[in-house]
Amino acid sequence: MRPAPAPAEITEYPFQRMEGSLPLYVQIADSLLDRIESGDLGPGDRLPPERELSDRLGVNRMTVRRALRTLEDQGLLLRRQGDGTYVAEPKIERQAGRLVSFTRGMQRRGLQPGARLVSLEERPIEASLARGLRLAVAAPVFDILRLRLLNHEPVMLERYLISSARYPGLDHFDLEARSVYEVLETEYGVSLRRARQSLEPVVAGEFEAALLGIRPGAPLMLERRTAFDSHDEPVEHGRDLYRGDRFRFVTEIAPLER
Repeated sequence: MRPAPAPAEITEYPFQRMEGSLPLYVQIADSLLDRIESGDLGPGDRLPPERELSDRLGVNRMTVRRALRTLEDQGLLLRRQGDGTYVAEPKIERQAGRLVSFTRGMQRRGLQPGARLVSLEERPIEASLARGLRLAVAAPVFDILRLRLLNHEPVMLERYLISSARYPGLDHFDLEARSVYEVLETEYGVSLRRARQSLEPVVAGEFEAALLGIRPGAPLMLERRTAFDSHDEPVEHGRDLYRGDRFRFVTEIAPLER
């Protein structure tokens, strides 16, 4: 068996200071970003050490460190303790304008999705969420929290609130091996047709960070969602947390409103 090829290392780093008020570390980060997005730097390429980069660019190491940390926080660079800094794998795109099962969407990309059930309990729903699901205040719901994996790596925390009166026995199915949407469709004859959702950036607390294998304060994307069936009845309220270093959300924009 042939040994794996050594990662490519950057030997040239063209950089030109810009006139204006942008801090140097931002200029350096932007320059690196341009090279990553253009394909000049590919996944697995190794950057020179901070000291070498600071010498080449004529800036101090703290400036270089801030630039690298900026891209690391965006999931574009990956630091390996004692080994160096590498260009990360490209982010996974999620269509923000489509209702697609996480499992099916990732399988279509050739990735291996998985799930670990963190908690599942039946409890009364809060007044603030009852209206959206057209339930009485304190009506019983299943509160399902799952850790989602891609190729065995934790990438997302998903939480479902689903009426236990409308979907009795949902907690008896193997929700680590099956998609929740697939269970609803196969076992209850419910097909989801549309969703109302919102996206907002948040940061990981200690609980989320421990489950996702990231540091507290790392960027996450919060997706809040209410999904409806073919009769336009609400089925589930979702609250999903995606790792900001592993996903980007894309959507098609309608023509300019005039």
